Amino acid sequence: MHYTIYQCAIVILAAGQSSRLGRPKQLLPFQGKSLLRHCAEQALATGLPVTVVIGANGELIRPALKDLALTVADNQQWISGMSSSVRCGVEAAKRGLEDLDGILLMVSDQPFVSADLLRRILKVQEDTGAPIVSSQYGARMGVPALFHKSMFQELIGLQGDTGARKLIEKYKDEVTMVAFPEGAVDVDTLEEYNALLK
Repeated sequence: MHYTIYQCAIVILAAGQSSRLGRPKQLLPFQGKSLLRHCAEQALATGLPVTVVIGANGELIRPALKDLALTVADNQQWISGMSSSVRCGVEAAKRGLEDLDGILLMVSDQPFVSADLLRRILKVQEDTGAPIVSSQYGARMGVPALFHKSMFQELIGLQGDTGARKLIEKYKDEVTMVAFPEGAVDVDTLEEYNALLK
């Protein structure tokens, strides 16, 4: 079956507490701007509507986005895990676009994400009609990942501290992958951040 996406939005998940780092990783400086701002600018460069989901440390993070043409969604349930942010983001994106039939999910701590990668994911979906197009780094599949609207209910139905990877694994036979080896680099600890700066 060929799944066509006419109206797509990008959702950036940035509601986590960064408990292993001890400070909001969304605001860590990287190449002259915060990680979150870098991700948001790359998303906006695609021309698609962008929603950023904030939660923990929201009052610190919101100012980093103040002059960007995007929607900020406040996830009051962030403490219950990543699934609540996915749900909050999908629902906010759907409110913004009635005819939404695709969502590209991102996180805020992949420093090497680029507008080119996001466009490549969109193009691969257009060419293949796959219900899910996932990034691949090493043996892992994950975000950025594009979901057709046929997956929205399952995205909204995720529970606990599980993110979109659970759906990618569930439907792995229908997933088309885009190589993004740098996607393996994310920032959860001070050691990872220091390694990134080197």
